[in-house]
Amino acid sequence: MQGPWIATPFGLAMKRERADLVAAAHSSIRRGSKSFSAASRLFDRETRERVWLLYAWCRRCDDLADAQDMGGALGNQAGAADRLAQIRALTAKAFAGEETGDAAFDAFGVVARETGITPAMADDVIAGFALDVADWRPRSEADLLRYCFHVAGAVGVMMAVVMGVDAADEDTLDRACDLGLAFQLANIARDVWEDDAADRCYLPEEWLVEADIPPGEHVKPRFRGALVTVVARLVRLSKIHERSARVGAGRLTFRQRWAVYSAAGIYGAIAEKVGRAGDHAWDHRVHTTKLQKLGFVLLGLWEALTPAPAVDEPPRWTRRQLAALARADHHP
Repeated sequence: MQGPWIATPFGLAMKRERADLVAAAHSSIRRGSKSFSAASRLFDRETRERVWLLYAWCRRCDDLADAQDMGGALGNQAGAADRLAQIRALTAKAFAGEETGDAAFDAFGVVARETGITPAMADDVIAGFALDVADWRPRSEADLLRYCFHVAGAVGVMMAVVMGVDAADEDTLDRACDLGLAFQLANIARDVWEDDAADRCYLPEEWLVEADIPPGEHVKPRFRGALVTVVARLVRLSKIHERSARVGAGRLTFRQRWAVYSAAGIYGAIAEKVGRAGDHAWDHRVHTTKLQKLGFVLLGLWEALTPAPAVDEPPRWTRRQLAALARADHHP
């Protein structure tokens, strides 16, 4: 098609405007996540740009919800409900094809039209921000996984759609959700101290009770040993979901498999480092170096060329079970 328009499966978009949005989204992922930025380079150009556009919306929503900049320190949480309403309103405008005045939401509108991301998929993610606004705390393992589903598993589902997975392919979408769950569980294990400083705790109350840790005291020095056992459960859960995710990744195209396996390796290493560090896990923020990231990219290449391993321990909780828990709970 000639002129300033480009055809997509779900409508038309302006070439110049899309290029500007892609550039802004690329800047966002480079600033916001070195791990995802590195893995995204392995995608083909079309998928890579769409991943950036989706990431920009996720990052912007997270920053708006927490009054922060690129995932930095949380800002003043006053007015959180108003910011949540703003996220919902701007997302609705993006789906309607209206200009939002915010590049990240405009980017989301473009990628949603190009790939078929639905409002229900976006609502699943926004529900996670609503839980934080409500100062929600998980009581059980199911609660923990439900939260991870909203803030990361549901993003994995949208990423799969961006990669061309059919929305009717429930099993592959389940596996994509598993990867998001694995990433978020690794984040929670790494960020226990940072979350506590922000007056948040994502460790299930039942787990803390079983470890004889009083509510609100899990970061106290005298409970450090007990906390290690609790976080070890997070790390183990993360690995279970990561292994399950690799089965779904094996159904993607070669370059998509390579990118997903690389990202899984990088984030899996974070969880493993936390687990190996024991009671020194939070002396400093765990991360992977550039050299280690390169190593996982090379390992991901090898994995992409070989058959996906069988799952030796399937996850206890599936995407559909977690979504059903959310629908059954009328609280935010």
